Amino acid sequence: MYGIKNCDTIKKARTWLEGREVAYAFHDYKQSGIDSDTLRRWIDEHGWEVILNRAGTTFRGLPEADKQNIDTEKAVALMVANPSMVKRPVLDLGDRRLVGFKPDAYAQAFA
Repeated sequence: MYGIKNCDTIKKARTWLEGREVAYAFHDYKQSGIDSDTLRRWIDEHGWEVILNRAGTTFRGLPEADKQNIDTEKAVALMVANPSMVKRPVLDLGDRRLVGFKPDAYAQAFA
């Protein structure tokens, strides 16, 4: 699982996994960062529009010019420079990733 330790959504996802005794490793974006290759793989799977968290305070605090004309390259650069802008959690299941926490999607993935 990728995310930020103090994020409420991460806490909910971790509680869900732990309540079902699902083992997982946790990668904290704030402590360990995120590399562009990983982001590109996720974007290939889900699109930058899903992976880049435009609703968060970090994105909203950017200068207007940085929020305009976003494409894959710009999205990757923004997220590498500001890991808080990566949607969370990203749960890597090996063959696919779940982005965001939806209990129903988690339940289906571990059924």
